[in-house]
Parts: sequence; structure tokens; C-alpha cells
Amino acid sequence: MKIFTSAQIKELDRYTVEHEPIPSIDLMERAAKALTRAITDTWNNATPVVVFAGPGNNGGDALAVARMLGELNYQVSVYLFNISGHLAEECAANKKRLMESKRIKDFIEVTQEFDPPRLEKGMVVVDGLFGSGLNKPLAGGFASLVKYINASQADIVAIDIPSGLMTEDNTYNVRANIIHATLTLTLQQPKLAFLFPENQQFIGKLRVLDIRLSQEGMEKIEANYTVLEESDVRSMLLGRDPYAHKGQMGHALLIAGSYGMAGAAILAARACLRSGVGKLTIHTPKKNREILQIAIPEAVLQFDPEETIFSEAVDTEDFQALGIGPGLGISETTAIPLIAQLRRTTSPIVADADALNILANHRAWMQQLPKGIILTPHVKEFDRMEGHSSDSYERLTKARHLAERLQGYVILKGRYTAICLPDGHVFFNPTGNAGMATAGSGDVLTGILTALLARGYNPQDACVVGVYLHGLAGDLAARDLGEESLIAEDIIRYISRAFKRLKE
Repeated sequence: MKIFTSAQIKELDRYTVEHEPIPSIDLMERAAKALTRAITDTWNNATPVVVFAGPGNNGGDALAVARMLGELNYQVSVYLFNISGHLAEECAANKKRLMESKRIKDFIEVTQEFDPPRLEKGMVVVDGLFGSGLNKPLAGGFASLVKYINASQADIVAIDIPSGLMTEDNTYNVRANIIHATLTLTLQQPKLAFLFPENQQFIGKLRVLDIRLSQEGMEKIEANYTVLEESDVRSMLLGRDPYAHKGQMGHALLIAGSYGMAGAAILAARACLRSGVGKLTIHTPKKNREILQIAIPEAVLQFDPEETIFSEAVDTEDFQALGIGPGLGISETTAIPLIAQLRRTTSPIVADADALNILANHRAWMQQLPKGIILTPHVKEFDRMEGHSSDSYERLTKARHLAERLQGYVILKGRYTAICLPDGHVFFNPTGNAGMATAGSGDVLTGILTALLARGYNPQDACVVGVYLHGLAGDLAARDLGEESLIAEDIIRYISRAFKRLKE
């Protein structure tokens, strides 16, 4: 599913109007019907409704909703803000229709002074002040109105997007001047801002309403952002030849686990083996010998000359993929062989955890990374690498630029993990849950990705399938075990079920 910018949303509206074809006022009526149904599904007509409408198309939607609620015997009071003395064409048309319906309890058009109504618990406020076209923070009287609405105990329903929230970039927004919706009824598709954690306080519960915008238009408009769907992932899966042997299923190398951090190597290795790789070799310090041989009998062990750390780059000619970083440690004795390993490896690479922390401590080394490398930072690891970001949009922008600069892949982990491609496109992953916020979850992802690369997936497909599979395994585990008790080992146990789900 594509995520469009505010400019592209307008373009899609125009395309629908021109090619369906449908008059824009009728398209607004279609949207208002969907919005009204959603409101009446939640609140009956004994609930008092106060509608705040702005002068643009968002206000036009709100006025149409007010009229339809009035026709369903809701007690509706409407405040239309026309401070500049100019209403958008569709807003003016819906004002006229509202006046003609004569089913509204109160209608006040605000042109100068405004005496706000009393907002109480048990009431519903419909926020139709500003929509997805907003491009600067609210100020003055509108900022005061937003604060007044937020201070009430009424339920707040935002039309399309909470007023004051911008569709993409809210880095320099004034967050005190944004509506805190109880329910956001967004039209056709989610907005990019809805995918960021710091904006959840404004959105409340989200419902996406299909208003039948042009499918052809959506396919034609190029978008930089896409939310993955299961059908996308399923189409990328590789089959297994019934006559295959382990040599044809890929040989992966995992460099992981300083002494005392063998657990990270175990988790990554088990996940790798569960993800379909034919053979796995683990390069690890000598002191990890016994625990790894007992914990992962299926793996071949290759020991570093040092007892406790990774100290020497190894030959990777016989391997189809390398995963490096989990539990590796960040000493300088490890840092030098790490960059040497990354520079000399010609097979696909997944770099995670301490590999990223070492790179953060040696930023000049970033320009030496091979093309096609996959980096899998969580938020703090990424900020160490690329500097602090004030919000998720700024961080995502940096991640996109990093992927383009390296001609590699940056998987920025979190809710809606962002997979940033070398061409600037971003896939957002919808699977996963809060139970996966647990130690070792990232090591599991490293193992999955390394296995898929060794199996023959190209880097982009490995990223997409791996991240989706990782989250799906976590979702299936949480469904049976609950989020609170989920541990990384549970994710590994459910990888097989996630594969089965996708293949079925």
C-alpha cells in the first residue's frame, strides 16, 4: 500500500475527479457518508455533537458530516471559521446545503470574535479545522481553540488528520497546538506521520475509510513510501527443489559472540538455521567452544585465535552470506579486524549490533563499506552512527540518505520498521508487536537475514521477506503467549509457523 504525500493526495483527488469522472462536490459527499457511518457506528443520536469546520476542504467535509448527522436526528452544533472572508468552493457549497437542510441545532459562522461552546464529557467534537494540506504550525486563535478542545473531556473525532498535525514532517511543529483525537478517521490511506511513535498521542484510535479514490490513479502515482502487504512478501518467497541437498541451500558465516556474550551468537545462529539455510559456520572466540557446541549442534564452529574476542578477519570465499556483529564487543582489538572483514568480503553482508557501534566510533570507515551491505540499527544505534535526530521524520530522512550514499540497505528497526533502499524508496513493515521489545530480538533478525541471503535471495527481497517474517513470527508467538512474556527464543520457535503461514 502506497503512502502519499500531501501534494500527491491532492493529485489523486484530481485524478479521481477527472477520470471517474465525478464532480469534486460529489466526491466530498462520498467521503462525508463514510465519515458519518463511522461516527454513527460508535455514538448514537443521544450524543451531543459539536462540529468545528475550517474554511478549506476539510471544513467542507465537516459541514457535510454535520448535515448528515442532523438528518439522522443527532443534536449538532456547528462553528464555521471564516476569518479571512473566503471559503473554498466545496466548503461554501456545503455551507449552503447545511443551511437548506434546517436540521442543525445551532450554526455560527465565526468571522471575528469567538465565544467557545461548553464542551463536556459525553459529547463528541468533530475536528474539521485543517486537513492534510497544512504546511505550518497553528498559531493565534486557532492554536488557542485547539488547546481549548484538548482541555475538554469530550471525545474528539478528527477528519482525515488531527488539525495541526502535518502529513509528513513535524520536526518544527508546535506540538501543544495539535488536536489530541480520540478517533482519527483518515480517508483512503494512512498518512506518513501516522507511522511515527511520537505522533500516536494525537491520532488516538485510527480507522482508514475507503472512499473509492481512483485505483488507476493510485497505481500511476509514484510514491517514495510503501507499507508492505502479505501478498507482496508471498510473491518474493523462493521455493525448495524436491531434489535439493544442503550444498544448494547456501552456506552462511556468522561472526558473533565475544566471551560472555555467547547468547547473541546462539540466538542469531538458531534463527539462521530456522530460516532455511543449508549450512552454517559460526566464527567465535575459543572460550565459547563448549556452550556453542552444546547449544547449536547443527552448526560448524570456527574459532578465533583469541580466547575472548574477535581479532582476525577470515576468508569468506566458501560462504554465500556473512552476518556480523551480535555480541561482538567494541574493543579496538575487534574494531580493526571488523573493518578489514567488511572490506574483504565479497558475499552479501548483514551488519548489526556491535558492528554498528564500532562504525559509529569510526565514522570515516563508513565510506569503505561495500555496496549492497545491509545495516540493521535500532534507533539508538542509528543516532550513534548519524547523529541525534529530533524526531522520527528527521531520522528516517537520514536513513534514506545513508542508504543512497552507501548504495546499501538500512533497516531502521522499531514499530513499522523502515527498510530504506539504495534508490531512496522506503518499505514500512506492518508486522511485529511491543512484546518484541526484548533483548536478543535484533540478533534473531540478523540470523534470518543472513540465512535468506545465503539461500539466494537478492538483498532487497531478503530485507523485505526477513523483516516481515521476523515480525510475523513475533505476532504468532504473542498470540499464543502474550506480549508481556515474549522472549527472543519464542520468536525463533515461531519462524517455522510464519513461513508456513506465508507459503499457505
